[in-house]
Parts: sequence; C-alpha cells; structure tokens
Amino acid sequence: MTAQAPERPVSPYRSQAGPGKAGFAQLLHAEWTKFRTVRGWLAGLLVAVLLTVGLGVLVAAGGAQAVCQAAGGGPVRSGAACGKPANPIGPGGEPVADQFYFVHQPLAGNGSLTVRIMSLTGLLPASLGSNPDKPGLVPWAKAGIIINGTDNGSAYAAMMVTGGNGVRMQWNYTGDTPGLPGAVSAASPRWLRLTRDGDTITGYDSADGTHWTRVGAVTLTGLPATVQAGLFVASPTGMAFAPSFGEGGISDGPSLATAVFDQVSTSGAWPSGAWAGESLGGGPQGLGYHQTAGRFTVTGSGDIAPILAGPLGDVYGPDGTVLADYLVGTFAGLVAAAVVAAMYMSSEYRRGLIRTTLAASPARARVLAAKTVVIGAAAFVAGLAAAGGTVAFATWYAHSHGRVVFPEPWPTELRIIAGTAALIAVAAVLALALATILRRSVAVVTIMIVAIVLPYLLTVTSVLPAGAAEWVLRLSPAAAFALQQAAPAYHQVQAAYAPGVGYYPLAPWAGFAVLCAWTALALGAAAYLLKRRDA
Repeated sequence: MTAQAPERPVSPYRSQAGPGKAGFAQLLHAEWTKFRTVRGWLAGLLVAVLLTVGLGVLVAAGGAQAVCQAAGGGPVRSGAACGKPANPIGPGGEPVADQFYFVHQPLAGNGSLTVRIMSLTGLLPASLGSNPDKPGLVPWAKAGIIINGTDNGSAYAAMMVTGGNGVRMQWNYTGDTPGLPGAVSAASPRWLRLTRDGDTITGYDSADGTHWTRVGAVTLTGLPATVQAGLFVASPTGMAFAPSFGEGGISDGPSLATAVFDQVSTSGAWPSGAWAGESLGGGPQGLGYHQTAGRFTVTGSGDIAPILAGPLGDVYGPDGTVLADYLVGTFAGLVAAAVVAAMYMSSEYRRGLIRTTLAASPARARVLAAKTVVIGAAAFVAGLAAAGGTVAFATWYAHSHGRVVFPEPWPTELRIIAGTAALIAVAAVLALALATILRRSVAVVTIMIVAIVLPYLLTVTSVLPAGAAEWVLRLSPAAAFALQQAAPAYHQVQAAYAPGVGYYPLAPWAGFAVLCAWTALALGAAAYLLKRRDA
C-alpha cells in the first residue's frame, strides 16, 4: 500500500484591491445616478421650469402697452417713452414717498429747534364713504419738526405728533420709535425738540416744556453740512380695502392735516431771515402756512414713508407691479416638482426595486436622507432657473413696454428669487416624504395640491375672508409663499395689508419655516415607517 503525502493547507484568497467604500457620499452618488438616468424625471423638472416661466411670460405680455401723447397734441408714443417717473429712493434702497408741507430755514452746522404743538386736525376724503369730505385724521397724519437733507429721498430725522399713535421719532423713512402717548390738544399740548451734533440727531419730547425725555438718537450717514430744518405737516392718503373674488378693491383719496405751532425757538447756526414755506412733492389744493405773532398754522398732505408694494403702492405712487406678479406660475412649477419627487420614491415600491436599494444599503434612514438631498438639490436648481428666468424676462418686457416694476433693494430681489427656489425644493422633499409614507404618487400629489396650492389660491384671490386667510397662511405649508412678498408691512404706514394685495401675516423666512416644519414632521414619520415596515 503506497503511502499518500499529507495535504497541504490551502491559503485563502486575498484580493489585492482595497476594501470598498460604502459611506454616505457613495450612497448619494448612487441615488443621483439613479435619478439622472431616468429621463422622465429630468423632463418633469424641465416642465416645472417651463410652467413657471410660461405663466410669468403670459402675465408680462397680458397688460396693455403704455401709450401716451405729448403735451399740446404732439405725436402719440408707446413703450419706454411713456414710462412713469420713478419715485425717490431712500437711504436704505427702498422707494419712498417724500411729500409734505415744509416751513424751513437752512441750518449750516450744529443747532437745535424747539416747538410747542397746540393742535392737530384734519379732513378725510369723501371717497372713503363720507360725502362730502368730513373732519377727521388718518392715524398716521403727522406734524412736527424735521432736519432734512436737501435732495428728494435724502436722509432725515423728525419728531412729530400723529393722528392716532402719539409722539414719534422717525428717520430715514423706515425708522420709528414711540414717545409720549395720547392725542395733542390745546389742553394737552406737546413740546418737541431736535438737536444736531454733526451727523447725530437727537429727539426729545415733553408734556410741559420743562421736563424733557430723550426719545432717541440716530446717526444720518452723509448728512450735508447745510441742511433744511423746520416745521412740517403730512397726511397720508386715506384708504380702505374691500376683498373681492380675484382681486382686492381699494378706495382712496388725499387727506389733509392742519397743525398749530407756537413757542418756536432755535439755537446754533440758524440764519436771521424769515421762514420759507413750500409743498414738497406737490399735493392737493389748500396747502400752505400762516404766521401771526409767533404762531404758525400749517396745512399739509402726503407722507414721509416707504412706498408700499403692489396694489397698495398705487395709492402712494406709480409703482404697482411687483416681482411676485410675474412669479404667479410658482404653484404650477411646485406641482410638477412634487410629481417628480413622488415618482422618485413610489416607483421603487411599484417595481420592487426598493428591496435592491435597501439590500445594497441596509441603513434605511441613510437611504431616505440621500434621496432627500438628491431631490431637494435637483428641485432647487430647477426652481432657481425658473424664478431667475421669469424675473429676468418679465422685467425686461415690462420696461421695454413702458411699465414700471416696483423697485426692490438687491437683497430683497435675491430673497424672492432664491426663496422661490427654496420653496419648490422643500415642497419636493415634502412630496418625497409623503411618498415614502403612502407609496402612491396620486395620493401624494393630491395632498400637495390640497395642502399648499389650494390654500395659496384661495387666499391670494380673496375668496376667503381676511381673517380666515391670515390663519390659513399662518398654519398651512402655503405660508412659505411669503418668501415672494416684495416689501414688509410697515407698522408706521397705514394700509389694509392682506394676501389679496400681496401681503402675508408672517415674515418671509417665518412663513418658510412653517413649510420646513411640516416637511421635517413628514420626514420623521417617513423615516420611522421605513424602518418598521417591510420593503
């Protein structure tokens, strides 16, 4: 019997390649590859862009071209030649109203101005329901003293009494701080004082002319050495807003205010000449001042304040069209992006590919996170292209046809464009989360329309009463449309702020936070169910 040689142990095979990576970056790359290779999903995002831009183009092209005729029967012109004159731009970059009656002298250097205001009365326009005009004051009628730059829209600071908001110190159109409360009258006069020290203006008020309270101090950068300072009276346009289907109806008319000043005293570099009166920015009939034995009676109209955007802006100036008017197609682009996001997840369940995906990456929360990043980034890029393209074309078209678009500072315009993209992106993530929960695209798209699009349409078209519309836009995901609001609702500018005229109850980023909160809640539920349920 032949002896067999003992078997040698076989060494296990060891690959020379390093271990493969299975981190989140690789999972993200795999999900992006999966997304971009499905042409239908890319086409869906392209549809979102085209819908947004297309509806914006229709709005821009839908208005009549501006047509005008030169004075004296000259030639009829159209387009940019008929553009309305631009409003002055304030120190902060916002369009402003700078219209009031001013009794002034030049102040060449430092000094102070002190007055007593004995009364403030007014006249309301018949267009607000009274026939004829009747006595009364709009709440932000104002009379007081002002240190003002020499140009329209220049920096200023003022101390004033108001029709319904007590004493205020206001500056540079948007700044406002309160002083003594209550209305002014012969039995309860108010003393006001402004002092200038270089670029610093300090305001004081008093109820007796003896005991003074410092209301505030502001630095007006670039204030010229010689300024105009004196007494002023302004009374904003009286206005009422009546919601109606499809738009808000606004009735308005010029109001007047008359103030009586006495005990006018100055110190510092004031001239010895007489006071001069003028109506800055024009105004209705009846403006002017009368001086007798040291007492000034001044009647004025207009306002010193930021101009409101949208339909309300038509009351204060010619700039009525805002960027949000051209971004009306956002809701359609949002729906298209939501369809893509829902299909991105639900198609894996429908075709059974979710088992392969989870087998390749058992950490299910990471799979959901990767899909969230991919769909959110893709929808954001699509939304940015849609919003940027719409704004660029629509504003060009409006300007070429002689229309005026409400001018916003560049940070506001950037917020509107980038915010619209963020709105579409987060809405797509919400749709993805709902698709993970429901596994049905039709159900997801239905919920998205009911939760976001329908509340938006019902509120901006004034179908819902104003109170109900405000609550809907506080609680529903549609609150994020506040990102498209052109200008804030200034508390010192009286107006019927409402969604029907472009205003939202929440600040832009606060409204966006509501949508983010709903999305985070849905993502949390989706992650929980993805871990608990079978694929």
